[in-house]
Amino acid sequence: MRTIAEINEKINQKRAVVWTVEELKKRVAEIGITKATKAVDVITTGTFEPMESSGAIINLGHTDPPIKIRRCWLDGVPAYSGFGAVDLYLGASCAVETTEGEELRERGGGHVIEDLIAGKPIQVRALGQVTDCYPRATFETTITCDTINQFYLFNPRNLYQNFIIGVNGGDRPLHTYLGPLQPRLGNAVYSNPGAISPLFNDPDLQLVGIGTKIFLGGGIGYVAWEGTQHFPLQKRLANRTPIGPSATLALIGDAKQMDARWVRGCYFKSYGPSLMLGVGVPLPVLNEAVIERCAVQDQDLVAPIVDFSIPRRVRPTFGLVSYAQLKSGKIPIEGKAVRVAPLASMFLSRQVALELKQWIEAGTFTLTEPVAPIPSERAFLPQDRWTDF
Repeated sequence: MRTIAEINEKINQKRAVVWTVEELKKRVAEIGITKATKAVDVITTGTFEPMESSGAIINLGHTDPPIKIRRCWLDGVPAYSGFGAVDLYLGASCAVETTEGEELRERGGGHVIEDLIAGKPIQVRALGQVTDCYPRATFETTITCDTINQFYLFNPRNLYQNFIIGVNGGDRPLHTYLGPLQPRLGNAVYSNPGAISPLFNDPDLQLVGIGTKIFLGGGIGYVAWEGTQHFPLQKRLANRTPIGPSATLALIGDAKQMDARWVRGCYFKSYGPSLMLGVGVPLPVLNEAVIERCAVQDQDLVAPIVDFSIPRRVRPTFGLVSYAQLKSGKIPIEGKAVRVAPLASMFLSRQVALELKQWIEAGTFTLTEPVAPIPSERAFLPQDRWTDF
């Protein structure tokens, strides 16, 4: 029915009809798929959830005399410095280093990234490898977002297409990347926002590919590659949505354009730091099949309940439950009603989709054609498949 070029022409003329994915689902229930397809040009999706496999590339700029940085700390958080002389990578889940006897600070790379985006000063301490062309051995300074050359997010794994529900069938509390799990099935936690999440609405990644322009942290970003642990071969329901962790995306975007409202450091007690990140993906309405996929509801999506009390890579599950059940606040496990809560902010996930919608309606955000598809035949390779040599 449409091409991306035709949709972009309407966007540039501020004539494009844009609905959030929640608006789309409601309209399909009212007017059906065919009429909805004719009425709308772009659907916006969004999520705001922890994405710990994220980080920032930073170029400090050369000092005088020059330094070849080989160890570096940003507000006490170690940054990787095995690139060029003053290039750094700051991982969102890297924790502050503490000295013996010092009180643990619940802070990490995600907090430093948030502070830089917010314009706050960050202390830098660096040790250099002395060479003829880089004679400086140490360097200390204060930086801000405006005093460094490059500052962009490059996130190896964001936007899980689906994820797990964590529970604890053991006898002691567990502190996990999903937060605290109480013993004897005292609670359950999930992280994906369900039917409004970007990749649930494009289950086979027919619209999203390498080069797709997105909303990333309040600025413009792009899909750079498949994400780490990308597993499109996950088992799927008849509607093509996966029953557990599946596709992932690597994302990139200029952090100097971002807004700290959408990029927030967080800390999971007795686990470590992470990053809450807002990501929105626009889906062009090219034909009726796009609307059919985006009409999926929470009752049509499932996730596995995983017991974290078993210390193995492959843990037992208590079966599958729907996102409609999850959002009800309680799920049934072995005859017991277990209270459940999301890590994702449903409110801010909706706000991401709404803000992206407003950008498109204002003509400030156009769509891109993917330059290559995301692989659809990637197997998952655990290390225990290999023998020792």
